[in-house]
Amino acid sequence: MDNFWVSAFWAILPTVAVGLIFWIVMRSIVRADRTERKVYARIEAEERAKLGLDNPVT
Repeated sequence: MDNFWVSAFWAILPTVAVGLIFWIVMRSIVRADRTERKVYARIEAEERAKLGLDNPVT
């Protein structure tokens, strides 16, 4: 019976590992996109302020 659980663990391990790697990669992509959008909005607001334009309605 002990051998069954060891075999089951080793059978499931690759799936769990790939799922974890996928989750980490997707999380980093989403965070990078969020940060990039935030920085772009800040830069755009600074440029609008320099030109004396009104802020856009959000």
